[in-house]
Amino acid sequence: MPPSESSAPERVTFTGHARVTLVADAWGAADGRGVLLLHGGGQTRHAWGGTAAALAGAGWRALALDLRGHGESDWAPDADYTMNTFVADLRAVLAALARPTVVVGASLGGLIALLTEGEAAGGLLAGLVLVDVGTRIEPAGAGRIRSFMLSRPDGFESLEDAAEAVAAFVPHRQRPPDASGLARNLRQDADGRYRWHWDPRFMTGPRPPADVVNTPRLEAAARGLRGPTLLVRGRLSDVLSEAGARAFLALVPHARYADVSGAGHMVAGDRNDAFTAAVADFLRTLA
Repeated sequence: MPPSESSAPERVTFTGHARVTLVADAWGAADGRGVLLLHGGGQTRHAWGGTAAALAGAGWRALALDLRGHGESDWAPDADYTMNTFVADLRAVLAALARPTVVVGASLGGLIALLTEGEAAGGLLAGLVLVDVGTRIEPAGAGRIRSFMLSRPDGFESLEDAAEAVAAFVPHRQRPPDASGLARNLRQDADGRYRWHWDPRFMTGPRPPADVVNTPRLEAAARGLRGPTLLVRGRLSDVLSEAGARAFLALVPHARYADVSGAGHMVAGDRNDAFTAAVADFLRTLA
């Protein structure tokens, strides 16, 4: 599904937990049905490719949010990046939207959404889409991501240097001919070097999301899901295995499942066309 080219996104802000400012891009009519996209750890709201614009073209009010400490959202002044605080941020955004909203969450964003909805025993969301994350996370895959995020603390000399690192991390993905698109995911510091656009304390500070892989808590939250749910897995993923997907579906038997071929953990970036089609099909069942 191609993205809409009719308009640029609108920049909107929300007040999260402890008055942290959260920044989002919004597409579509202000009175449209709501869908909120939450990126993974270390990413930004630009991780969704053309998905938000395409959903807006189908009549949705689509918002892509920067999590606290990521992109243009505030860095937590107290370095609080615990899961409970991310959940509190999402609750604040949902309250501000004051409308039934579907949440599409990838990786960390999916875990935040799962805990938010499941621990409320359902009813907060109009629907939930989990992207390559469930109740069981493969340690090797999670470790590979962590290693990549911590691998270049001194940053990159250029966008091309950063593109080389990304290409090594996702060798199955065709490398774009132009590295300029990476600029939205990097910040250029006073020393001239490019660093990923997230607060380093998110990973190494005193209050990181250390409980992100808390299987008993995630399983309890999954059992609390009552509303429409879609699980999307990248078939090449080393984070959510097929066995992990089946474990989640056993806990949430009413959930739908989409397995995207040719995609790894970052499904929207690997196969944005197939990913967007799967989400759009699910949203049509909610109309």
